[in-house]
Amino acid sequence: MSTNKYICIHGHFYQPPRENAWLGVVEMQDSAAPFHDWNEKINFECYAPNTAARILDDQGQIINILSNYSRISFNFGPTLLSWLEENDPGTYLSILEADRHSMEHFGGHGSAVAQSYSHLISPLANVRDIETQIKWGIADFQHRFDRLPEGMWLAETAVDTRTLEALADNGIQYTILAPRQAKAIRRIGDKEWTELAPDSIDPRRPYLCKLPSGKEIFLFFYHGGIAQGVAFDGYLNDGEYFASKFQEVFDQDDSFQLAHIATDGESYGHHHRHGEMALAACLQAIQHNPEVHLTNYGQYLELAEVEYEARIHENSSWSCVHGVERWRSDCGCHTGGHGDWNQAWRKPLRDTLNWLRDELIPLYLRETEHLLHHPWEARNAYIQVILDRSPENIDAFLAKYAKGKLKGSQKTKVLRLLEMQRNAMLMFTSCGWFFDEISGIETDQILQYANRSIHYADQVAGVNLHDAFLRKLADAPSNIYPNGATSYERNVIPAKVDLVRMGMHYAASSLFEAYPEDLEIFNYRAVSEEFNRLEAGSQKLALGRTTVHSKTTHSKKQFSFAVLYLGQQNIIGNISINMEKETFDEVARKLMAAFEGTNLGNVIGFMQDYFGPDKFSIWHLFRDEKRKILREITNKSLVHMERTLRDYYNVNYQLMMGIIRSDIPLPGEFINAAEVILNKDLRNFFSIRDLNIRDLEVIAKDIGKWQVKINDRDGLSLEAGECIYLQLQQILAEGLESTDRTEKLNTLMEIIRGMGIEIDLWKSQNLYFSMLKTYKRLQEKDKQHSWEADFFQLGKHLAVNTQT
Repeated sequence: MSTNKYICIHGHFYQPPRENAWLGVVEMQDSAAPFHDWNEKINFECYAPNTAARILDDQGQIINILSNYSRISFNFGPTLLSWLEENDPGTYLSILEADRHSMEHFGGHGSAVAQSYSHLISPLANVRDIETQIKWGIADFQHRFDRLPEGMWLAETAVDTRTLEALADNGIQYTILAPRQAKAIRRIGDKEWTELAPDSIDPRRPYLCKLPSGKEIFLFFYHGGIAQGVAFDGYLNDGEYFASKFQEVFDQDDSFQLAHIATDGESYGHHHRHGEMALAACLQAIQHNPEVHLTNYGQYLELAEVEYEARIHENSSWSCVHGVERWRSDCGCHTGGHGDWNQAWRKPLRDTLNWLRDELIPLYLRETEHLLHHPWEARNAYIQVILDRSPENIDAFLAKYAKGKLKGSQKTKVLRLLEMQRNAMLMFTSCGWFFDEISGIETDQILQYANRSIHYADQVAGVNLHDAFLRKLADAPSNIYPNGATSYERNVIPAKVDLVRMGMHYAASSLFEAYPEDLEIFNYRAVSEEFNRLEAGSQKLALGRTTVHSKTTHSKKQFSFAVLYLGQQNIIGNISINMEKETFDEVARKLMAAFEGTNLGNVIGFMQDYFGPDKFSIWHLFRDEKRKILREITNKSLVHMERTLRDYYNVNYQLMMGIIRSDIPLPGEFINAAEVILNKDLRNFFSIRDLNIRDLEVIAKDIGKWQVKINDRDGLSLEAGECIYLQLQQILAEGLESTDRTEKLNTLMEIIRGMGIEIDLWKSQNLYFSMLKTYKRLQEKDKQHSWEADFFQLGKHLAVNTQT
């Protein structure tokens, strides 16, 4: 076989946006425990490990750690990259670095591919939304990767001619499609087209697509069989077997041929545990095979002559055999598990959101007529504000697109209108239709965006679209609720936040924050003109005059508040948005005097007299803050319970020993006390920076002695792994000759494994592997060190081959 055989593996890395549409942050998702949310969980299992994937020897020990991203083709959803940039900057920077390295491997062609911005289904969008999605995707890519993209991934690979025209119009050279999306082919120069049976296109070559406008774009149709094998047939159980499947694609001649696939990137670690290691082994096998080359699409277009044209099936995609019906009808495609459910809700949901979008367009144009030169150009350019919301950048944007210098209220109005349009596109994120039920979290998410668009329309133009929206949503059936409107009212409306609710949140949280006078709260900032907090034992009173600023639209609202904490979860608060300064000063004097005089009845009475009867409580707090405060309150109560149980355990320890030695079963009360105390001690041990191994030995011995159940093993695995990682960092800081710490770490790992606790070690393995490289570079020839034995023993515990 000649060396004109090339292999390309493309990973589509994407998660639906999970941020609260009002707060701009992902709130706690219990289903992802022990992680905070699903982004954090999938990042830990997939995105981060693919920056440092292990190559193993025959004994299962690590012999190399490599970035998969630098050797595959990949795209990341822009909304996912923005989350990574904020929440795991190390992984984010490694992904950007991998693209730079790929340019060295692949003739100057980077492996990162852009993506249309917010994963809407292009064939179901209007022309302006298609254009904005592509322009935003390109701008986001250029901002992050510091180059223009050659290719672009379309959400669900959903395509029509309008979309291809928009790609070509914006300088995109190629896109990647599923084999069933090819309709017909012909050799360039021929007149007759050959109609294709489903999935029958030859995926080993790129195809030219000539568009009605006269523009052109290249199409790559991936190999469906191998992609299916990765997703469903166990190819990721064996990396070398995975690599061999590409070999089967080639003809035995010297022509240029490309074996390539596209799959969900989450296959490599999330959907398939250790899938990133199988991918690394596959890439290693390909690189060591002299008969084939790894490549990416940009490089292959430069190397190979394009000989054929292709036509597409209009309105087709990779995850719906019915085209794009999954996102607008009850076509039969679903995720399974609910045999009696239907998806009849999809069409009325699509119709409702299309109606809302079309109502917002004339409103946007009317309200921007006297404020912006070119409203649609401004919307296309608004991505620059989304990427950098600093006041300076917003002012530069408005200086370019606004008609003259805008006043403060006009600036806020323009930003609200542009945010209205941004949310009106986000509400079409494809995941809202993909699953089985309209009340699922993905559909709730897109309806949050719809709700926020409706809110902005009311703010900027006094137009009430909400009532009609609810009536239309009621036409969407649900498998759980009476209809989609009921689900929306129960699951979406409570997420709504305005400046008044933000003020309530600030007032309640000010009781517990260390520095509440100037507080960042998600997309908002609260700055107090006056603030007082009084404490009397467990009771607290906070009152102040504060201005809440939106960092998104630069709107602001001043309010006065008083909030009383009575202990446990009991909070009573009042807020006013129109209280005069003199009135506030008067009520503040009365409230503080009443509180200091221990007359809580008068405190509550004054609050009601001056602020009115409407109150708020801890239940008005946002989810994460509410949990944080409730956790603080609960922990204070648990301290007393733990102290009682610990006394009970210690007092009865010798009695328990005597019962065991007499072969008498321990009473359940003794076992329960031991379980609580020993699990608490075990978790506490991993949070201590300077480890006392004797403490762990005692804990492990008692757990075995009483046969205590170890709780929350997943969470413990993460905490133990983080503890080991921090100890390794200490060894690196102190020097490899830190034998005391290295010896302790070896003993710690032996004890943990002896307790049957599986430790998540990939971060520690990465660090040790780099330390091992440093050791070998600095090692003096034939010179032995007393600490080497402990250092190499640590490598064994971490499953790293120290001899390679």
